Amino acid sequence: MDRSQKADAVAALNATFNQVGVVVVTRNLGMTVEQTTALRVKMLEAGASFKVSKNSLAKLAIADTDYAAIDDLLVGPVALGTSVDPVAAAKIIVEFAKTNDKLEVVGGAMGSQVLDADGIKALASMPSLDELRAKLIGLVQAPATKIAQVVVAPAGKLARVFGAYATKEAA
Repeated sequence: MDRSQKADAVAALNATFNQVGVVVVTRNLGMTVEQTTALRVKMLEAGASFKVSKNSLAKLAIADTDYAAIDDLLVGPVALGTSVDPVAAAKIIVEFAKTNDKLEVVGGAMGSQVLDADGIKALASMPSLDELRAKLIGLVQAPATKIAQVVVAPAGKLARVFGAYATKEAA
């Protein structure tokens, strides 16, 4: 990798760090290409990314971002999981690490808040942004449905009374 490629890689990583909501640092000793590809596919499906990067380049890229505090986590063979949704990357990586003992969660950060491995696992147990939106919509719709039922009920009762009188008169 020559100097210009390194500069491009640092710029791309820096742009990523300025856009994401969470960075998860993992140690992946002995993962096969198939396993790494499977993890990357799952991450892409969730709107996240998983990238192996040189530690020196990653340290340069995080220097001017909120994630500068994870500098000391970038030791040894690490990979970075990132996502705009603060839960997506953590959730996918923690689930994958449960089935693959060669992937270890080292820690990470959510903005300037540094998280250890347990913090990432706790973050992964939270509902994702889409799940929270669905719950919020459900909560908003429930009272509206009840209000509609209350408003329509008297009209329905009146219609049944008029229908009963009509059948009584016809008979």
